[in-house]
Amino acid sequence: MDADMSRAPVHIKRAYDPPADGDGHRVLVDGMWPRGVRKADAAIDAWPRELAPSKSLRQWFGHDPDRFDTFRARFREELAGSDAARAELERLHEQRLETPVTLVYAARDRDCNNAVVLQELLTEQR
Repeated sequence: MDADMSRAPVHIKRAYDPPADGDGHRVLVDGMWPRGVRKADAAIDAWPRELAPSKSLRQWFGHDPDRFDTFRARFREELAGSDAARAELERLHEQRLETPVTLVYAARDRDCNNAVVLQELLTEQR
């Protein structure tokens, strides 16, 4: 049986989309606050910057979909090499016992961004 079945889902959502009741625990996963979004409107519960890609990786990626597979691998390596990031991922995994988790990001591309990679990590079978 999949151990993830007893946990609430992990959603991903753009910071520019309005919060919804079903979002649960909203986590901003970018290193910088999204432009033009007021903190009061964002309804962010946590902003763990250790879950954001490094500046150099983010700049290299440049939101180029052709680089996403390599970005995914490099970002996973960054996260695996950080005690703080691993601890935060574990905290979010445990948070899912109580409520859904929504990973909030600012990128325009809904399919090729760091939140997608984090969602994969949080929902993979342990």
